[in-house]
This record gives sequence, structure tokens and C-alpha cells, in this order.
Amino acid sequence: MQAATNTRTESIPAAQVDERAGKYLVFGLGREEFGIKVLNVREIMGIQDITAVPHTPPYLKGVINLRGKVIPVVDLRAKFGLPSIEHTQRTCIIVVQVSHDANSVLMGIIVDGVAEVLNLMPGDIEDTPDFGNGVTTGYLLGMAKVKDRVKILLNIDEVMAAQELQTLGDLVQ
Repeated sequence: MQAATNTRTESIPAAQVDERAGKYLVFGLGREEFGIKVLNVREIMGIQDITAVPHTPPYLKGVINLRGKVIPVVDLRAKFGLPSIEHTQRTCIIVVQVSHDANSVLMGIIVDGVAEVLNLMPGDIEDTPDFGNGVTTGYLLGMAKVKDRVKILLNIDEVMAAQELQTLGDLVQ
């Protein structure tokens, strides 16, 4: 008698597929490591001269000329309320595509340094913990557990609020 084999493949219901899984560019700010989806990253460049723009928020450092296109540059340390530090050889600007509603804009984000590209599986990512009332975490995709460390995954589209994106869009037009 022949043993029955189960050739049926298990499919994962769409509700269980974690859209947060994928490749992330990991960068540092202070002692913490953050990740943004590689699909949002356009390029990584060394720090360069930034032209300041009057009457902009303190975290908006100004604009740079990227191959003939003027793009705004945001200091993520200042945006996240971290103390400023002197730029080092590792300090860089990550050029990202940020979208919100119908607005889509290229912008640079200043980080302390780029660490690596990680391919995260659904099991590597946990939901953002509840930090209590008054703490908004909509800009966080989740927390990645990698080698006994936690990396904070950012939704770069939400890091900049809709109003800020409109300001940035007006700035470069």
C-alpha cells in the first residue's frame, strides 16, 4: 500500500502577510539604530554645504543642489529632539522619496552614519509598544529584533507630517 503524501502547499492568508518585511537601510543617530525601507532611498552622499533658508523650522537645515534639482535637507537629530553634534566623516545625507497624499518630494535627511542593509522577515519585526497617552508613534513601523538588538523602523512618509511636506514642496518650487 502506498503512503499518501500531502502535496498541497500552504498559502498564507493576505491578512497575515506583513508588509513591513523587506530590505531596510539601517543608520545611526546617537546610540540608536533606525531603519527605513530601501525602496524609499534614492542615494547616500557625504555631508556637503547646505544653503540655509530663512523662516524655516530649526530641523530644516536648508537646501542642496542635487544634479540641478534643489532638495530640502532635514536634520533627523533635530527633528527627533536629540542634541546636535559636530559632523564626522561618517555623517551623511540619505536622499529619500517622501510621499503623502498626492505630494511626492525628494529630500535629504542628515544622519550620524549608515550601518548596513538588512533583509527583515515578518518574524523579525514586532509591533510598536504602547507608550501610553500623549505619545504619538504613527511614524514608527515597528521594532526589528536583530542579534539581541532592537532597530527602530521608521515610516519615512510619516516622519514628516503632511503640513511639513507642503512646506517643503513650496520651498523647492
